[in-house]
Amino acid sequence: MLLNASLAGLPCENAMQKQNLNDIAVKPTYVLIDGLSIRFVESEQRSADALLLSPWPESVLAYEPIWSRLAERTHVVAIDLPGFGRSEGRDDVMSPQAMGEFIVRVADAFALAKPHVIAPDIGTSATLFAASRHAERFLSLVVGSGGAAFPLNLEGPLREWVFAPDVEPYRRIGGEQIVERVLATLERYRVSDVAREDYLASYRGDRFAESMRYVRSYPTELELLQSALPLVQTPVQIITGRMDAVVPLANAEYLHERLPKSELHVVDAGHFTWEDDAAVYATLVESWWAGGFATVAPES
Repeated sequence: MLLNASLAGLPCENAMQKQNLNDIAVKPTYVLIDGLSIRFVESEQRSADALLLSPWPESVLAYEPIWSRLAERTHVVAIDLPGFGRSEGRDDVMSPQAMGEFIVRVADAFALAKPHVIAPDIGTSATLFAASRHAERFLSLVVGSGGAAFPLNLEGPLREWVFAPDVEPYRRIGGEQIVERVLATLERYRVSDVAREDYLASYRGDRFAESMRYVRSYPTELELLQSALPLVQTPVQIITGRMDAVVPLANAEYLHERLPKSELHVVDAGHFTWEDDAAVYATLVESWWAGGFATVAPES
């Protein structure tokens, strides 16, 4: 099902009204998973569970504008993926396939028997790999704004990062300067001071260059993802920005054509749909979690 979302007039609750994500996230809250120190944020217990994965080059604070809405009826656990945000990294998990297996271990660590998953950006390919190999592990997926198509269809700085001969120039530039440039591409959302500092600290020094290992595996990994997509029986909601300048719409269309159970929502935003069109994003997720995922039938 292809849906064009245009809900810009809908209100989005201030994330500070009920649960202050800033206060929760900036505290040193970590859990050891597979030998790695993983930063997480967790809301109150509810009858349903959801696992949120940090986009790049941001952190769990990317969910600041939608946190209170998602956490009102759902137990939400948000993590910085290993090697991203404030979580410890390791070379052997810095590819979509390996990260997919790590996501399953994260769900186990938090006793999330069958959670919904929100995995924008780098989490898209990893979560789809995980669902292709662990058919009953997740209740539903929300993905998008992440490289997926093969042959690769990427633009702008992301394409440069994937195909750069080496990462040394990015080490010399330093992660903070690169993140500042990325944040300047947000069209409508103003990142809070706390979130901005968190993003900068997350990729300070050569940490951004190290995180590039993940997307630099795309030429090999996304070719493998192509054959994995038909195996994904989990319902998938794809949310993508019509004006995404780094991950073109064709990536979302590619997924929608190949996933057995999927909906595609194209919103009037750029890459950072979860922030630049937060009200729409939250509304789509709420409707999906409320039962929309159960109505997605296999493509005929």
